[in-house]
Amino acid sequence: MPHREFHKAERTGWLRAAVLGANDGIISTSSLVVGVASAQAAQESVLIAAVAGLVAGALSMAAGEYVSVSSQADTERADLARERRELQTEPVKEHAELASIYVGRGLTPELAEQVAKQLMAHDALGAHARDELGMFEVTRSRPLQAALASAAAFASGAIVPVGLATSVPAAILAPVVTAASLLLLAVLGSTAARLGGASMLTGSARVFFWGALAMGCTALIGKLVGAVL
Repeated sequence: MPHREFHKAERTGWLRAAVLGANDGIISTSSLVVGVASAQAAQESVLIAAVAGLVAGALSMAAGEYVSVSSQADTERADLARERRELQTEPVKEHAELASIYVGRGLTPELAEQVAKQLMAHDALGAHARDELGMFEVTRSRPLQAALASAAAFASGAIVPVGLATSVPAAILAPVVTAASLLLLAVLGSTAARLGGASMLTGSARVFFWGALAMGCTALIGKLVGAVL
């Protein structure tokens, strides 16, 4: 009886987008909060900076993802239009091209001819899109979906430092945000690594390192600016 197998590679697309967005939200917003707080700014100013960072970051992620995925979608549509024209004007050549792909994958020439013939009779454009261009329905470009997902992932990470900026006293805000954000980054990194089948320690350590570096740099800048002002 046929059964559906699940592989870790199937998670690559959404896992990368979710982790990238959440990490970016945590690191950039926390670094902003730590930098402004380290400059001895009033808590209201820190909160304004945090909220502004969340909104700007989420919209930036959404815009960047939308433009990027839209460009990819345009390329896919152009390739499909070209394949459609070639199937109409050069069907014999396209059949031979598809059969040669199957031969390259290990089928005998005779079987490859039969497979190509049957698939093209069923859905010629779909067969060429899948086997010649590498386009699959599950990986098809969806710009709006990608933009919303990226914005939501960023906001979900940024909400932590924003929440801390509203409740933690200004005197201890920088170290509290740093500690909480690094802990969250470590957990997120290890979780993402586990879902992807990689080392949890490695996944946790690399995101911890870059988060600590970012917050350390902004804290230093905040202190220098605060001392000057």
